[in-house]
Amino acid sequence: MSFFYLSIAIIAEVIATSALKASNGFSVLWPSLLTIVGYMIALFFLSLTLKTIPMGIAYAIWSGAGIILISTVGLIVFKQQLDVPACIGLSLMILGIIVINVFSKSTEL
Repeated sequence: MSFFYLSIAIIAEVIATSALKASNGFSVLWPSLLTIVGYMIALFFLSLTLKTIPMGIAYAIWSGAGIILISTVGLIVFKQQLDVPACIGLSLMILGIIVINVFSKSTEL
């Protein structure tokens, strides 16, 4: 269940961050509310994850996957461009998440 909870936390964080962009500095009501609720859901499910996955590992996966997904949303939805160094960095994050999940024995307490 830990990785299911972590997945929910990641998705909620990506939705909240996307809504934060759309909220225009919390000046638009519905995206602002979605931002607040999304971050609450993300932190709740991240806290459940921390019961069984070490904090550093869970946070590395949560933040890394969130950055990768929100960069993709920015590219597709908000038409934000990524340069070559950004793409290289995101690729290294993907590789890091794969290494942690496939090779690390630290993902379960």
